[in-house]
Amino acid sequence: MAVYTDVSAEELTEFLAAYDLGPLLSFKGIAEGVENSNFLIETGRGRFILTLYEKRVKEEDLPFFLGLMGHLADRGINCPLPVKAHDGKALRVLAGKPAAIVTFLEGVSYRRPSVAHCQALGTTLAALHEAARGFTPYRENALSVSGWRPLLEQAGARADEVASGLAVAIRNELDFLETHWPRTLETGIIHADLFPNNVLFVGDQLSGVIDFYFAARDALAYDLAICLNSWCFEPDFSFNLTKGRAMIAGYRSRRALNRVEIDALPILCRGSALRFLLTRLVDWLNVPPGALVRPLDPMEYWKKLRFHQGVHAASAYGLME
Repeated sequence: MAVYTDVSAEELTEFLAAYDLGPLLSFKGIAEGVENSNFLIETGRGRFILTLYEKRVKEEDLPFFLGLMGHLADRGINCPLPVKAHDGKALRVLAGKPAAIVTFLEGVSYRRPSVAHCQALGTTLAALHEAARGFTPYRENALSVSGWRPLLEQAGARADEVASGLAVAIRNELDFLETHWPRTLETGIIHADLFPNNVLFVGDQLSGVIDFYFAARDALAYDLAICLNSWCFEPDFSFNLTKGRAMIAGYRSRRALNRVEIDALPILCRGSALRFLLTRLVDWLNVPPGALVRPLDPMEYWKKLRFHQGVHAASAYGLME
């Protein structure tokens, strides 16, 4: 989450007139993340999240995201529900940007999740994959392997401004992944961005999953690899085997991993590390002037990628046969 587009109280009051949410009592920008402009708003009917869609989110994809949240909520996944206006539409325009209001979920996110949090996340991830079956709208994952080379070209030689030799190192890794990427894995709807800041807890109980604006159809095990990368490394970039084991066990308690998925896990982890290295790199080099956003360090994912390059079996992530 972040704030790229400013909204005045007058604009927001006029916008809310289209809803049955009561008067605007307060609102504030949420200056976290890197993708959209988000605001916590409080009205006579309670608290809600307002999102203005920017950057990588295409307007034509928004019905997919909003529809998916409704589908998952109907099947027991605790995620935000889009709020419809008087005309029955959830998607509107504010400050010249596509915008939507969703329900507010109670809970907090943990920057350093515990082993119990990792297990709960694994269980919920598998439940999300199962609940998404039957959701028929299709969206290709534009940030899967076919989308990485355009990101590299966008960064270009400027990657070396972040670290000497980084451009060549990324290009070599991309050449390898494009050649060896597994293309016969079971696919379904994945969240694709289930970082700790997108998962809410009350104590050790997982209370909600948010921010579905990268969701798409892709390999289900790739979603697990994204979570291993974002949840199971320590501040010194060592992989916490206990957290990995707990996450994978939680996932397998709801959905079995087949042999092909297990064997592919090391390369899926490499690929997910490269994906976030590249998007962070592009963001680091192209922060819009005046944006209330803190770009995330791309080198975090370079260090994680280096770990994965030395992994040859899923047991390195805690997977027990």
